[in-house]
Amino acid sequence: MTSQTAAVSHPSHSEPAMNNALLQYYEAIETASRDMLDAARAGDWDRVVKLEGACAVLISQLKHAASEHGLGREEAQLKSRIMQRILVNDAEVRVLAEPWLEDLDKLLAGQPRNVLH
Repeated sequence: MTSQTAAVSHPSHSEPAMNNALLQYYEAIETASRDMLDAARAGDWDRVVKLEGACAVLISQLKHAASEHGLGREEAQLKSRIMQRILVNDAEVRVLAEPWLEDLDKLLAGQPRNVLH
């Protein structure tokens, strides 16, 4: 890692360091999506919402960084595998959220249902 730290200060090596930073954003988003899934499985919807907000911030930062730097072929392949895992996590969170959202809709429509656990 020390060679990467040194590479950041040298202009000709800044692109690989940035690619690593971009991948770190993707990995952080994957971690947050996994944490969201864990929270959804536990029925902790407040935590899911908080983590969703954290993901939104990371995605915004990633978009900004990605607009200035691209990924190489190997990094793009790794990004693709990370994105697939994020999508799997997201799909499962959505499935788990459906009953909760239906209860919320009924509550908001004035038809309370047992939403308290």
